[in-house]
Amino acid sequence: MEHNMEVIQEGSYLLLLSKKPDLYLIKASADAHFSTHEGNIFFKDIIGMPYGSIVKTHLGVEYYVLKPGITDFLKFIKRKTQVLYPKDLGFIILKLNLCSGIKMIECGTGSGSATSAFAFSLYPNGKLYSYEIRREFLNLAKNNVSRLGLDSIVEFKNKDIETGFDEKDVDALFLDVKFPEKYIEHAYNALKPSGNMCIFVPTANQVSDVLKKLDKMPFVATEVVEILLRGYKTVPERLRPEDTMVAHTGYLIFTRKVMDKKNE
Repeated sequence: MEHNMEVIQEGSYLLLLSKKPDLYLIKASADAHFSTHEGNIFFKDIIGMPYGSIVKTHLGVEYYVLKPGITDFLKFIKRKTQVLYPKDLGFIILKLNLCSGIKMIECGTGSGSATSAFAFSLYPNGKLYSYEIRREFLNLAKNNVSRLGLDSIVEFKNKDIETGFDEKDVDALFLDVKFPEKYIEHAYNALKPSGNMCIFVPTANQVSDVLKKLDKMPFVATEVVEILLRGYKTVPERLRPEDTMVAHTGYLIFTRKVMDKKNE
């Protein structure tokens, strides 16, 4: 075995991919097995194997064992709310310039899909302050973030932001609430000068409400985008788009804070 091969350990998360393809995200436990309609896979036979290996069910059907990435965890995340897709999250992370070492605010947490992606981007030395008024959503988000081992990055806050955020001089802020225009002044007060903000809204009239508020405040470089993603069937002889696509999930409004002239 090559020294640079990463092997599956007790308690590791892994992806099982069939040739159909069916895909499963599971956690390996030596005294357990995973049942599929094509037979059982025993974890004691997988532990110690390198990721990328082929295993067989007790009926002899082959499955690939892959190492899951952040998008895989997001795909299988437990949810009670609408979640942002990787197509949106990847763009948001780049536009907000998220990286290790910076401080960021997120509101609201929801099921923790965006929380997980942001925390992954901020690892290992960044900090994410995540606000959510609904306790049941916050508990679910904590569990989802814990599966990724990113607990140290996130500070969860079960708090209404009507009176503002606790933090000041954060580098970035993500706002996903019902009436974001009500909280833009709070966001301004929390951001450092030149800090980045992204606001997610599902409808066009909400975009207008946000833009009207931003126009009255010291924000610049405002953009509104919608991201569409179309996959293709991977059959070389019949290359064509998939029958369905991940189209509209919402509008992304990006903007940056500048100094207020009266405070200069």
